[in-house]
Amino acid sequence: MSKKTIVWFRQDLRVADNPALNEAAERGDVLPILIVDETDQDMALRGTARAVWLHHSLLALDKKLGGHLQVFAGDPEQILLAVAAENGADAVFWNRCYTPHRIIADKQIKQFLSERDLAARSFNGSLLWEPWQVLKKDKTPYKVFTPFYKKGCLSAQAPRATVAAPSDISFVGEASDQSMIDGLELLPRHDWAAKMMADWQPGEQGAREAWAQFADNGLMGYKNGRNFPAKANVSRLSPHLAFGEISPHQIWAALEHQPQNEDVAHFRSELAWREFSAYLLYHFPTLPFENFNSKFDQMPWQIDQTALEKWQRGQTGIPIVDAGMRELWQTGYMHNRVRMIVASFLTKNLGVDWREGAKWFEHCLVDADYANNRASWQWVAGSGADAAPYFRVFNPVLQAEKFDPLGAYIRTFVPEIAELPNKFLGKPFEAPAQVLADAGLELGIAYPHPIVDLKQSRNRALAAYQTMRGQDMVEPA
Repeated sequence: MSKKTIVWFRQDLRVADNPALNEAAERGDVLPILIVDETDQDMALRGTARAVWLHHSLLALDKKLGGHLQVFAGDPEQILLAVAAENGADAVFWNRCYTPHRIIADKQIKQFLSERDLAARSFNGSLLWEPWQVLKKDKTPYKVFTPFYKKGCLSAQAPRATVAAPSDISFVGEASDQSMIDGLELLPRHDWAAKMMADWQPGEQGAREAWAQFADNGLMGYKNGRNFPAKANVSRLSPHLAFGEISPHQIWAALEHQPQNEDVAHFRSELAWREFSAYLLYHFPTLPFENFNSKFDQMPWQIDQTALEKWQRGQTGIPIVDAGMRELWQTGYMHNRVRMIVASFLTKNLGVDWREGAKWFEHCLVDADYANNRASWQWVAGSGADAAPYFRVFNPVLQAEKFDPLGAYIRTFVPEIAELPNKFLGKPFEAPAQVLADAGLELGIAYPHPIVDLKQSRNRALAAYQTMRGQDMVEPA
């Protein structure tokens, strides 16, 4: 009699390079399942952009699995036990997750299953290097990216080889329709997501096409072009990586077939930043909600709900900030350079706690990876590991002039100021009355006045940091 294995899908919604699936297929019959566990931070999806993505990604995965994917919502322990008993399965395989909640839960589930004579095995399907394998000579974790990557990762064992999709999978039971996926009710009752999803193709095939598009059209010139939001030098692979529709191992291996130049090297380092975020969260599990640098516990964050809501809606009166926040709301995505700009504006110009920004991003982003998001917000705020210096306050006007010089990005998402000349597009509040009139723009009516003075708010931020640190602040030359 063939052995039956449950393959528990989580952040690995693909068939190729899926170690758990491959091991199960070699062992015997396969029963693929996914469980939405709302007690898990990574699966608390209701009402978010990620929930919409997950719905479509599950449809794509189910199609790849010939309609055999079963989906559930609830307690994983009880669901796994019940499914195993109902189908005569004697093992449960899954690919590891690295958030604190899942590490604890997975250990408990392994013990729970083992005590009931069910084999439980986990595999690495989502990280190039296991977090416990990359340590300093004194066996402590790295806190700075460059030595983590160059001394830790690149000198460690090379990432594992990719594995092809199983050539033939023998499934347990009969195929079913998509009603189980619909039953999860991941889609909103009011279809606000239709426009957002128009430019995305969730699923493994969509991930492959996104990689091919980037490799052909965006990788060359990536190192510099990635900073310009109107250029095509971004991969848009982040949601596919977040849901495991493509593995970092597949991308790492594909890069070996590209010309080995500064663009490829820089893209590899960006993959390593993803690793670094997961690594930090593994070794420092309070990272998502506590300041990595405890000095920031004394930071006098402002409580300004009105300002926060204007930032969320893209109504700050600062065009590059508003363009980014509107791109986020409309598309479920934001260009990485702009993410830094809007985060700096919220935490430094508005003085709002970085955790508020992190929560909004997790609500709106289709690629909201818990580790990446929280580590990145701390980095910009200055409280994180290897963080941007406390005195680094992005000037959004200068950022717009440097990285959106022709205004293509701002005009796309802030069309009400599109008729302004490039000189004033990033700073309509400095435009002469006649220039505003010629553009048909009345500030305070069609587009808001700035909700904060950039220079004054920057000085307030520096003063707050100085007070927090208890010493004089010296800016870099």
